[in-house]
Amino acid sequence: MLVDQDVLVDAGTGVADLSIAELAMIDHVFLTHTHLDHIASLPLMVDTVGDRRSQPLTVYGTEAVLTILRNHIFNWAIWPDFSEIPTADKPFMRFQTIELGQTVKLGGRQLTPLPVEHTVPAVGYQIDSGQASLVFSGDTGICDGFWKAVNKVRNLKHLIVECAFSNREERLAIVSRHLCPSMLATELQKLERQCEIHITHLKPGQIELTMEEIEDCLGSFKPKMLQNNQIFEF
Repeated sequence: MLVDQDVLVDAGTGVADLSIAELAMIDHVFLTHTHLDHIASLPLMVDTVGDRRSQPLTVYGTEAVLTILRNHIFNWAIWPDFSEIPTADKPFMRFQTIELGQTVKLGGRQLTPLPVEHTVPAVGYQIDSGQASLVFSGDTGICDGFWKAVNKVRNLKHLIVECAFSNREERLAIVSRHLCPSMLATELQKLERQCEIHITHLKPGQIELTMEEIEDCLGSFKPKMLQNNQIFEF
């Protein structure tokens, strides 16, 4: 998810849709977690535009998330450690540790990591423009803490929430700490704010079935499927 032209939330394969010039404009990457579909483009992005930038790309994540990145991705065995090259004093990338509830201010924007439940350390994000907020769940299963945090967002306008599986794979959703429509319906009963709801992380091959089930379970919430290249103004 690209925020303005300079902030990226996660760095999955969709980043490849951006031009080199657009990639070079990104100064900040906020990661929800380290599963491949959320970080796949990050190593390639740094390699591609590092020498086109005048300052390091800042990668934000919790200590657990950044530790996984250091140990398993930017470890010289899988990919070079761009926090050390071309030099340790002037690297292409730097890591910035964040904590749950800690707001990062970038100009007039504020990004705050929110609690979620997944199979690896993970967070969601509140993005506050100063006028309104968008909340992105990232990957999560059942999580009371997430909804408590969302309910504190007084200027909530958009909620992007995952629903990875159809109801026939509810057991898999539970084991992998994702949501299916019946589970999402239960979770949304905890929502105390009025907002537009957008569904993401639908599994290919099950999109139509899952959206039909969402309509059956959640029609009163009027959820919409998140679209590629969709633009939110808030």
